[in-house]
Amino acid sequence: MKRLTIAAVVLAMIATPTLAQGRRGGGGGDDKKTDTKPKVDDKAYKAALERIPEPKEKYDPWGVTKPAADPAKKPK
Repeated sequence: MKRLTIAAVVLAMIATPTLAQGRRGGGGGDDKKTDTKPKVDDKAYKAALERIPEPKEKYDPWGVTKPAADPAKKPK
């Protein structure tokens, strides 16, 4: 009886993930597709991009890792 119980538990543990992966479809059967994304306003987007100020000097992401360059010695 103990072997039968253990075998049933092992089979249930193996079958559970298989059943979860085998289900297709979805819940409810709603065929209607609703557009939940907000509409993009191109004029407002372009206006927001124009309000971003241009940097005065170019950003160097590796600037903290390399030593400061000596202005007298410029590489060719």
